[in-house]
Amino acid sequence: MKKTIILAVAVSALGFAACKKDRTCTCTNSNSLTSATTQDVYTITKSSKAVAKANCASTKETTNGVTSTRDCKLN
Repeated sequence: MKKTIILAVAVSALGFAACKKDRTCTCTNSNSLTSATTQDVYTITKSSKAVAKANCASTKETTNGVTSTRDCKLN
């Protein structure tokens, strides 16, 4: 019985450890002033998918009549 419990705990620990890994976020940046776009790619290290998704967020901001858009996708 003890061996079964120890084995179950070990397998569970490995499962949780595998969830945290390096993830890539790709963002396309543009603004309403110019038609040019740029792309940023960065790595979010040792994070779960939920945390990485929260950190790889799209934004839209308007300053002095210029709207800047950042469209991000988690790869």
